[in-house]
Amino acid sequence: MTAVLAAAALLAGGAPAASAATTPEPRRSASMLTMNLCLSGVAGCFGRTQYPAVVAEAVARVEEHAPDAVTLTEACSGDAEDVAAATGYDLAFSVVVYGGAPLPCRSPEGRGVFGLAVLTREAQVRVEEAPYAAQSGAEERRWACATTVDDLTACVTHLSTAGTPAARAANEAQCGELADVVAAQGTRRAVLVAGDVNRLAPCTPPGTWARTDAAAAQAPGIQHVYGTRAALAAGPAVVLPMTYTDHDGLLVGARRRG
Repeated sequence: MTAVLAAAALLAGGAPAASAATTPEPRRSASMLTMNLCLSGVAGCFGRTQYPAVVAEAVARVEEHAPDAVTLTEACSGDAEDVAAATGYDLAFSVVVYGGAPLPCRSPEGRGVFGLAVLTREAQVRVEEAPYAAQSGAEERRWACATTVDDLTACVTHLSTAGTPAARAANEAQCGELADVVAAQGTRRAVLVAGDVNRLAPCTPPGTWARTDAAAAQAPGIQHVYGTRAALAAGPAVVLPMTYTDHDGLLVGARRRG
């Protein structure tokens, strides 16, 4: 299943859950890989991005490490579909509004629209997404979560940069909203949240753990992975060097408890 989500929120209850007869036993692993690909063609970081090499590099990282979930920030819908097709992962794509409308990716064109992606090894049965109430600047900030047939919820987000007082205030408010999103998913369920939060301090509610890319050579400390402590035992953060984008990848292994 490949889902491309509209800019408006598609909230819980969209796709029906799989029946007990078709629901597989939950995988013991629950690893997460997050990558910021800087693919819009508009952002200042795009000068350091090499296309299509960055897409091939993202595919290689997924194939090398076989994580249970992958999140992509600053992605394009067509490129995310290419990653999903090459790896066999299921995809949900959340469109990010820019200047009041979806942003067609450019340099080159024909790659779909700008947004966030969640990819999972197992089939997705429910997708939720919404913009944050707090916003700053032309680029809408939002989150999206996909729940798989074996009841792993994987979420992606990209918070505002903190270059101005207004942007810092928006980032702080979005951080609080993100903590509420995690808590609403249920801290006793297997929930992983990952993305570029543009801050060093985590946005974790009680009952969750955090890992960051503090050891990264590029933009250290601002990509995070969060998980629910009651359901998931976290491993260490592993930074994966990336050559063709301005952020390194962050891989966190986790295992289901019980």
